Amino acid sequence: MLESWIRLVLRWRGLVLVCWVVVAILGALAALGLPSLLTTSLTVPGTSSAQANAILVKDFHENIEGTFTVVVPLAGATAGPALGLIESALLDAVEAVPTASITQEHVVEGVLYANVDTTLDLGQAAKETPFLRHELSVQGVTGALVTGPPALQSDITPILANDLHRGEVLAVVLALALLVAVLGLCWALVIPYLVAAATTAGTLGVVFLLAHWVTMVLYVPNVIELIGLALAIDYSLLIVHRFRAEVAKPVQLEEAILRTMGSAGRTILISGCAVAIGLATLFIVPVPFVRSLGAAGLVVPVFSLLAAFTLQPVLLCYFAERGVSPVVLRGLMARRAPSDGTWARIGRGVTLRPARVLVLSLLVLAFVSSLAFGLELTPGSLTAIPQGMQSAKALNLVRDHVGPGAVTPIQVIIDTGSKGGAKSLVQSKTRLTLAGDILQNPEAFVVAIGGTAPYVDPSGRYEQIIVLGRDDFGAEASQQFVEELTHHILPSVHLPQGTSVYVGGAPAQGVDFLNTVYGTFPWLVLLALALAWLVLVRAFRSVLLALLAVLLDLVSVCVAYGVLVAVFRLGVLSSVLGTYQVSQIEGWVPVFLFAMLFGLSMDYEVFIVSRIRESHAQGASTNDAIVDGLAHTGGVVTSAALIMVVALSGLVFGHVAGLQELGVGLSFGVLVDATIVRGLVLPSAMTLLGRWNWWLPTLLASPLRVTASPLRGTRQ
Repeated sequence: MLESWIRLVLRWRGLVLVCWVVVAILGALAALGLPSLLTTSLTVPGTSSAQANAILVKDFHENIEGTFTVVVPLAGATAGPALGLIESALLDAVEAVPTASITQEHVVEGVLYANVDTTLDLGQAAKETPFLRHELSVQGVTGALVTGPPALQSDITPILANDLHRGEVLAVVLALALLVAVLGLCWALVIPYLVAAATTAGTLGVVFLLAHWVTMVLYVPNVIELIGLALAIDYSLLIVHRFRAEVAKPVQLEEAILRTMGSAGRTILISGCAVAIGLATLFIVPVPFVRSLGAAGLVVPVFSLLAAFTLQPVLLCYFAERGVSPVVLRGLMARRAPSDGTWARIGRGVTLRPARVLVLSLLVLAFVSSLAFGLELTPGSLTAIPQGMQSAKALNLVRDHVGPGAVTPIQVIIDTGSKGGAKSLVQSKTRLTLAGDILQNPEAFVVAIGGTAPYVDPSGRYEQIIVLGRDDFGAEASQQFVEELTHHILPSVHLPQGTSVYVGGAPAQGVDFLNTVYGTFPWLVLLALALAWLVLVRAFRSVLLALLAVLLDLVSVCVAYGVLVAVFRLGVLSSVLGTYQVSQIEGWVPVFLFAMLFGLSMDYEVFIVSRIRESHAQGASTNDAIVDGLAHTGGVVTSAALIMVVALSGLVFGHVAGLQELGVGLSFGVLVDATIVRGLVLPSAMTLLGRWNWWLPTLLASPLRVTASPLRGTRQ
């Protein structure tokens, strides 16, 4: 079937090229309109915080994600006519924003801060940020700073765009240097970039369409473009490398392409499916933020495979043997026979002392992985952001003069169940009791209550208690306070029958985000392992090789988690890489890192083991097949991993903590996986397994529709 498909593609190669040119144009246009459709919302449907926030929007006419905070240093004008003029100018400025109104206004320690509420969603409100700032300047509100969720999104969007542009330039240049070192100077150097451009364009086009229907995170372009670039170049390099070996034989061009796609292409198909499986498991997490990353990420391997099986063979056909033949600079892969290379020597050394190599390698990996026990999570950070942004400066001003919890208060919503219930005497006593109990918690800084607006809605059914914490949103102490409030303080207060209580606000939303994501994370891991094992059992025709592959993937993920702690919490290499040093890792990163790295590391496993299996099928012993497989794939896998790392460096050297964490985790995870894990642990374990590597009982082979490989009939 694969051979028929490639023949069809080659027959219609002109049409294939035209289709990809159209895709590239449409993708470029989609990329221009995509940022305006993205969001940073952490909303988790169905949770207590989501219900509280819905009541705030509908009944209190407060919109947490659409609320600005205007901060004005008063410089002594804390009362009298001067303060009155500032407040009047602020009212006039707010009128420039549709549906905007000032819901709260306070003067604390020489700083006026006011909440400007709108009915706009986060994306719409973010677009209004420049107009609000301009109007504040026109009205003469000297020194006014605007922050809040919309302003933060507005400020971070151009920074992400600049980071992406700089990251792409860096990745392209460094990847080119590595490709030249590996392949030498030849026209085939262009192929990986053409395939990567097509993959990225197609992915952006699909994500642009998806963003009209589902929530898409602001980080999506950076993630898919840099990972798409890396994955497409990797796949293309593996195919070009195999094609160069095939055209060196006395065969026709079309036959060389068919053989290439039948070997390297089939391997890439399996690895692409593994990447897709890892990312598809993110759909079981009932959080729009995570699902959007999964949806966008899933499109990347789909288009990578589509380009690999349509555009790649067509380009090979046009470039032919002369296109892949190096001139002047031959490249590392052309310098010597594989059997005399470094990886052949490593393979022979590993097969001679497999137990020693396995134990020492696992000890090193275990040490790095053990650091993962220090992994602490936050839903998001308001401190690990570019400090030059106006919204960040405003946050720091409020944090220093008012308190860290002032911009992101906890909002306890009490539903009395009846109109006017919030104004009853019983509810008034309950309110006082509850406020007193909350204040006993050392994390509570300010508790604001009242019997009128803004504490009671116009119908009198709902009331809210506003709680300011002493720590930043997402901090460990802030998370514990929300948990204490939800599970201990509120349940301990006797509430009238029919009364319901919801805990909302950004801190509660963040806790619900983490609880929901990591409540499903174990199931995500189990599903990914099970599906990947089934795919690999069929691909390798081996029970234990498939099991070994998924276990080694878990090892690579654990190492990546350990590296995150070392770099971002302990500061190892932090100054060299220019990363933030923080006490917590953003909660979405480990989940997406698992899904992505699980698939990427499977890529190298499939490529190496497929070549070992091929050699064994041709009559080599297990040990000789391991050496031969490493000799032919070790160099190209290492090169592919290095290209992946330099492409991901665009994330590492950006200015957003979450993307830095993702970039570092993926880069080190891929590098360790392609060297220590697949270069030492895998061959040493396979050597010790011996003929058990090739065992596939009939009971399992039949439903998978592959030929069984009973242990009794398997040679060493």
